[in-house]
This record gives sequence, structure tokens and C-alpha cells, in this order.
Amino acid sequence: MKTVVVNQKENTRVPFLRGILIRSLLDAGLPFDAASKIAGSVRDDLSDVSEIGSGDLRREVSARLKRAGHEDTLESYGMPAAAPARIEVESASGTRVAFSRGRHERYLQASGLKPDKAEQTTELIYDQLLADGISSLATSQLGYLTYACLQQEVSHKAAERYRVWFEFQRSSRPLLLLICGAVGTGKSTIATEVAHLLDIVRTQSTDMLREVMRMMIPERLSPVLHCSTFNAWKALPIRGLKDRSREQLIADGYRSQAELLAVACEAVMQRAVEEGVPMILEGVHAYPELGERAPHKAGAVVVHVTLAVLRPKELKARLRGRGELVPQRRAKRYLSKFDSIWSLQSFLMSEADRCDVPIIPNEDKEKAVQQVILHVNQELARQFDGSPDAVFGDVAGAMIRRGSEVAWRDLVADLAS
Repeated sequence: MKTVVVNQKENTRVPFLRGILIRSLLDAGLPFDAASKIAGSVRDDLSDVSEIGSGDLRREVSARLKRAGHEDTLESYGMPAAAPARIEVESASGTRVAFSRGRHERYLQASGLKPDKAEQTTELIYDQLLADGISSLATSQLGYLTYACLQQEVSHKAAERYRVWFEFQRSSRPLLLLICGAVGTGKSTIATEVAHLLDIVRTQSTDMLREVMRMMIPERLSPVLHCSTFNAWKALPIRGLKDRSREQLIADGYRSQAELLAVACEAVMQRAVEEGVPMILEGVHAYPELGERAPHKAGAVVVHVTLAVLRPKELKARLRGRGELVPQRRAKRYLSKFDSIWSLQSFLMSEADRCDVPIIPNEDKEKAVQQVILHVNQELARQFDGSPDAVFGDVAGAMIRRGSEVAWRDLVADLAS
């Protein structure tokens, strides 16, 4: 809920902004850390308040100043009458857009930062820009400022991951992310979350490709295609069934169906590379070897992960949940074939291990999403190792030349001068 500050004398209604309160307290002579602490406590207390009078707000802040021992700032303190002009960020092409805290947070999360740390870092930077009266800055300046803030407020590793993501985003190289896993491991859910954070608009399910192929190819011509992946072996013309284990049969059936889907999978990946757009391909058929067959021309960055649910009870619970949420998925049928599904997952995990594809346990959605993003960043780090001055460019040159020992808040002050 956004709190509105009402000024009856001037007949105005403006949103309460922590950064504006910080600016007012700084103008009154309060140190930044003290101003930030008081403004933060006020914002927290107003989180459930829809509106407050400007006089009431001033008295509340004044009381906090007095309790904190800052009586010397009481006389000079005052609230602004209106909200400030927005902060504009200018791209290298000259396009200007308003600074978006939500977009900045997602960008940080895309570099591997946890959601709470991303929110805190964005708020620190935004408040400091407001406090120093910055109305506009270049994308590269904001990038280096964020890089310096991460180094000093979070960690060197977080800053380096951000630099890698920043460099990749300006490379125009497409990202192909393949997410494999057995039924019930959460591939679609994780793919949707990752796509949102990485700003990927194109996702493709291998199940949908299979449905299209089933419409085009009748069952009598390709019976394997019309089976479930975990029992496709039943449609194979296999001799000597008694000489093969159930695990071998399930693996053979899976390979046969996955090979049929490989052509369609390669086609959608090829199209994404030709158009230069990032894409996520998710599904049980996005098997580890498919990553090796993905098109690498045009500098495409191919990343592959395999999701797994490592406890049988947890996987069964998920299959029951799928049946409740989407009845068409027929949870009872999946549960009756659970041993085959479990065997297929074991096979996919062994294949992932053989191909050096990371296996990501999906016991907790937030952790699994972050692990996928961290693996994307690890792969990018192998291909993007530019220095900060090369990555953030000439516009941020003056900030970079001041050196990494300079406090990031001083870099903001330089922009204001």
C-alpha cells in the first residue's frame, strides 16, 4: 500500500517517498546514515496507512528526531510540498526512460542476487540518487554505480556476477536455456519464473512440440510418439524382453521418443538463434545431449540444467497436486506408473552426470530458480571477462578512474556536481 501525504492548506496529495524524506533530513543537517534510519522507520510504520496529513507526518518525524538526540535539526527540518521530478536513465542510443526500481531489482536478481538483497541494494541506490538531487544519468553510469555499490555493500562475487550479466546484455548474443526433468519436477514453473527474471519472452515446451507432431503423424506410423515418455518402450519392436531390465527398457523408450522430438527441438532453437532472441526450451525431451546439438553459431550461449525431486514422497505429492490443479493431467495414471517415472528420473540424472550437466534439486522453488540463474551466470562468466572500464564504457569513465576504493555514495555526489 502506498501512503499518500495530504496537505490541506495547499490542496495537494503526493505519495510518501522515503528518498524525499531523506533529502529533507539531509537539508536539515542530519548525517545520511541517521536520515536513512529515521526515514526507513517512518516508512515501515506507515506501511498499512493509506493517507496521513502533512502536519501529522512532520510531527511524527520531529518526535523521532528528538528521541534520537538530533534536536539541533528540528528548527530547520521541513517536509517538501510536492514530489520531485522523476529520475531518467538514458541508454547508449539516446532513449530516455524513468528509473524503475522493479526493473532494477529484477536485473540484480538476474545476476544471481537474492530477492531481499536485490531490493535492499536498489533502495540504497535510488534513495541516494534522490538525496543528491540526480534527475538523469546514463545507463552505463547507473551500471557502474550499481557495480560499486555491490562491491562495498554486498560482496565482490556479487559485483562480478553483475558485471558479467551487464556485459552479456550488451553483447546481443542470444541465450538458449534448456531445462530437462521428469514429470512432476517443476520444469514449467521454474521456466516461467526464470523467464520473468531474465526478461526472456520466448519459452517452448517439448510437450507442445510432441502434441503438434502427434497431430501430423498418426499413431500407426509412429506408435512411440503417441506413448508417454516413461512407457514408450512398449511400442518398440524389441526382441528378448526377458534379457533386459526394466530400467534399460525405459531408457530405450525414452531415447527413441526424444530422438523423434530432437528435429523439432533443433528447429525452434535454430529459429531463435537466427532471430537473435533468447529462449527457454523446457521438457522431459530437452535431454542433455540435445545441448550439444544446439546451434552455436552467431555466438549463441547454450546453458543446460536438469531438475530433480530427490524424495519419492515429495514427487508423489507433486503428482497428486498436478491432478488437483489440472484434472486433465490424470494424476492417478501417473501415480500408478510412479516406479517407471522414478526410473526415468534416475536415468535422466545419470545422463546429466555423464554430460556434466548440473542437477538442480527442486525442493524449494525460490532456491531452485536462483540456482538456475547462478548456473547461467557461471556459464556466461566463462565467455565474458571484460574489465569494468571496457564493460561500462566511456560515459562511466570518470567514475571508474576514481578507483574502487572510493565510496559509491561519493560517486553519486560526483554526478550531482
